[in-house]
Amino acid sequence: MKLIIFFSLFVTVFITLIVVFPLRKLSNGDKETNPSLLQLLKSGNSKLKSLLMTKKIPKKKNSKLATRISIAGLPIKPEELIAFQWMSALIAAGTFYLLSNQVILAMVGMIIGYVIPNIWLKQKEQKRIKQFNEELPNMLTSIISSLRAGFSFVQALQLVAEEANSPIKEEVETLLKSMQYGTSLEDAMLEWKNRIPSNDLGLLIEAILIQRQVGGNLAYLLGKIVETTRERKKLQNQVKSLTAQGKLSGIVISALPVVLGLIIYVINPEYIMTLFNHPIGQILLGAALVGGIIGFLLVRKITTIEV
Repeated sequence: MKLIIFFSLFVTVFITLIVVFPLRKLSNGDKETNPSLLQLLKSGNSKLKSLLMTKKIPKKKNSKLATRISIAGLPIKPEELIAFQWMSALIAAGTFYLLSNQVILAMVGMIIGYVIPNIWLKQKEQKRIKQFNEELPNMLTSIISSLRAGFSFVQALQLVAEEANSPIKEEVETLLKSMQYGTSLEDAMLEWKNRIPSNDLGLLIEAILIQRQVGGNLAYLLGKIVETTRERKKLQNQVKSLTAQGKLSGIVISALPVVLGLIIYVINPEYIMTLFNHPIGQILLGAALVGGIIGFLLVRKITTIEV
């Protein structure tokens, strides 16, 4: 019975992968292998593809998810990510059921599998925003050099798009494409600010918009922003160094009861199991768990300083 469930799950995921993520055409004129199989799967599962790819997703949710994917720099669509979430949920649920033979654990596995792609996307967002902030001073330095050489601001952005590293390169290209489609520079910059949750970028865009309204030396203004950004980065590193000990202490104190309990369980299982079997022990465990979580959150709150 378990083998039948696992095989059915595998076939479902395989067909969904073929339908939702069809093979791209190979470059250099290469021909696709086994086209008859692909055509059969595509033609026989057109309704499934329509259901997965065009199923009514709220526009607000779809737009928000598309923005998150854009921030993370992933070449996928919101519908594809949602399909990944459900496939991950099915695989995790099937794995948990095969290992435990319990429906409750299968439900837990489904929830875990559904959440994992979202956690992965969040990590990708944070990593790319961090890279963006690290490359931003170099972008401003390049723009300043171009302005002092006699280029316009748009021409300076074009040079950045050609020479900068990722993710600055992709973001500036998106900005230039938006302007090519008829969007004004001010509106394109505001869209950029709303798309990328970066304080440094927000400061840059606000300064540029104000300068375009009141005038002034843009190269000098951007130079001051570069100095401010670098000084803020230094201050952030100093704060991280000063609060690292407090954060580590919070982790150690929170993990100490769990580690100590495991050691006691290995040495004398009957002694520690009293806490789990006796009502008073269960109450004490619940109180300790709540207290540990509150203490950990308070330590994290104290050691988290916004710069």
